Amino acid sequence: MTGRILLTAGLLILAGHCPAAELPDLSPVVVTATRVAQSSADLPVAIDRVGQHQIRDGQPQVNLSESLITVPGISVENRQNYAQDLQLSIRGFGARSSFGVRGVRLYSDGIPGTMPDGQGQFSQFDLGSADHIEVLRGPFSALYGNSSGGVIAIFTEDGPPGALIAGTAEYGSFNTQRYALKAAGDSGFNYLADAAHFQTDGYRDHSAAERNNLNTKLVFGAGGDSTLTLVGNAIETPAVQDPLGLTAAQLAADPRQAGIGALAYNTRKSLTQEQLGANYQDRLGANDDLTAIAYSGHRDTTQFQAITQASEAVPTSPGGVIDLARNFWGADLHLADHRSLAGTPLQLTAGLSYDDLEEARKGYLNYIGGELGVEGGLRRNEANHVYDLDQYAQAQWDPADSWRVLAGLRHSVVDVESHNHLADGGPVDSGVRYSATNPVAGVTYRAAPSVNVYAAYGRGFETPTLNDLAYRSTNGSIPGLNLGLVPARSDNTELGIKFGDGSLRADVAAFTVDTHHELAVLQNAGGRAVYQNIGETTRRGAELGLDSVWAGGLRARLAYTYIRAVVAQAYSTCVGLPCKPATVPVGNHLPAVPTNSVYAGLTWNTAPRGVSVTLETQGRARINADDLNSAAAPGFWVVNLRAGLEQDGTGWHFTEYLRLDNLANRAYVDTVIVNESNSRFFEPDPGRTSMIMFTAAWRSRP
Repeated sequence: MTGRILLTAGLLILAGHCPAAELPDLSPVVVTATRVAQSSADLPVAIDRVGQHQIRDGQPQVNLSESLITVPGISVENRQNYAQDLQLSIRGFGARSSFGVRGVRLYSDGIPGTMPDGQGQFSQFDLGSADHIEVLRGPFSALYGNSSGGVIAIFTEDGPPGALIAGTAEYGSFNTQRYALKAAGDSGFNYLADAAHFQTDGYRDHSAAERNNLNTKLVFGAGGDSTLTLVGNAIETPAVQDPLGLTAAQLAADPRQAGIGALAYNTRKSLTQEQLGANYQDRLGANDDLTAIAYSGHRDTTQFQAITQASEAVPTSPGGVIDLARNFWGADLHLADHRSLAGTPLQLTAGLSYDDLEEARKGYLNYIGGELGVEGGLRRNEANHVYDLDQYAQAQWDPADSWRVLAGLRHSVVDVESHNHLADGGPVDSGVRYSATNPVAGVTYRAAPSVNVYAAYGRGFETPTLNDLAYRSTNGSIPGLNLGLVPARSDNTELGIKFGDGSLRADVAAFTVDTHHELAVLQNAGGRAVYQNIGETTRRGAELGLDSVWAGGLRARLAYTYIRAVVAQAYSTCVGLPCKPATVPVGNHLPAVPTNSVYAGLTWNTAPRGVSVTLETQGRARINADDLNSAAAPGFWVVNLRAGLEQDGTGWHFTEYLRLDNLANRAYVDTVIVNESNSRFFEPDPGRTSMIMFTAAWRSRP
């Protein structure tokens, strides 16, 4: 079915191709690939830039899944569970994560959203003040170090000349509400401050959530030889409920119900985070640019799990309440030099980065006497420290008008140390050090004025995160860190072609990824995952991104991904509780990685202001929920509609949008909990939903 719809959508876009039209951002400028602003068309990388209108127009601006579904190669799905964040992967990297993001590097205004152990969060990303998002896939992601199967970078907008004040109000299904207030401008220095409140009762029972975000940005010296940018953000999510996963029988009986134990133990999660960062850029001369970045932050997380009292009765059990206090900081310094070699342009970049994480990890019983879902006795008390120290270099050379060569090298050291403060809680001191030196190289050939072809190769690695190392058995009978884990290492190859004229743009990429010692879930129960290294896996795939402008204010977007991610070397895993060994054969598909996924959207605008209507559809093949491929979420196809109005007055601008998702009211499952030992794999999505959004903005011009 996906293939037929893809063909139909592609033919419609090509048939409506209008040579007389003009396509904005035909070759958007990106910085993530080389750390220097350049046209994406000239680079031997698969990279997409998602613009401000795609992020905001008719979008709730709550989750990255809203706007990144238009990007091929990336799977970003809303779990309908704000206690576990989105399920995000790029070319299969990160798909097994039971919460948060791993295997993919996250950045906000150059500040890492990924900790030095490779675990990332993006709940602090503020979409209401975003200017654009860049998504880098493929070999050159390795130049960002550990766990860089891909890179997602968000950039905050600058304040406009004069002053701007804007307010937003949204209301939708399940009592979902969002309110935001933004102030921005340029008066001697450039400034922006955006505050947002989000709340929902949730689609499922016990899935209510609340989130408060603040994002600020100050820029001094813009337009001069030196610029200082200060960014700060904060997030608070008090007591977000966790509905847990459902079995196939529960899903069929009532997809809105909470999972077993969710109500009894009041499963929930709360967090607070504050972060500050500085980005200093200086032109040292005609040929050299210096960039220095420093940041620091603090994050507190408390999570109540549905671990049974019987499991926690084991003396070495870490309990059913996780309490994490994290202090983190880091710095990055790099120099870009622009020279010539034999009369041809040469660009060199070299840098050094350091990231540091201090974690206080405590575990408590989740009961007191017969009362469940409360913090009981202390069962785990660790002080963990992780740092990474990386050196990297990159060169770009245009030996002729038709050729561009790009190459780089990054050396990474990741050091993990743990100190146990409980005498009977396992080893007192433990630690491990990982290191890797990863090369990347690529070449672009300009075959015609509007056609570029490229090839790229790179090696990458992914270390176990602190959460991967945290457990050696799901029942807690074996205390201490799982230090037997080793980093996964991968070889990445990519071939691509980029085509663009005045009204049509196409990006096509084919890739292979061979991974050794892949990190996989051995057991997963009650929110506690135990990981293991498995043998070789392979990924073979292709991506297509297609944009077209038609006459009459029409614009279309098509994104298609094919990926065959399979086991290349048999290995043993666990089934059920207690563990029953089972063999995963060669050829089994990796869980949570769909073979086919497609997005197609058609937008009609009246210019310059007025009516906007977007009809979009998303399809995805089935995804396996476990290594044995014994359970799966079926493929689905949904259609969404959003329509809006814009009005301008003297100094004022108003917008009103209506959004309708899943117009056909289909029942489907978007995400799974990989290898859940009790077969509670499924996290269902809602049927038809609606939301209305209003924005009013006032601007004074200088």
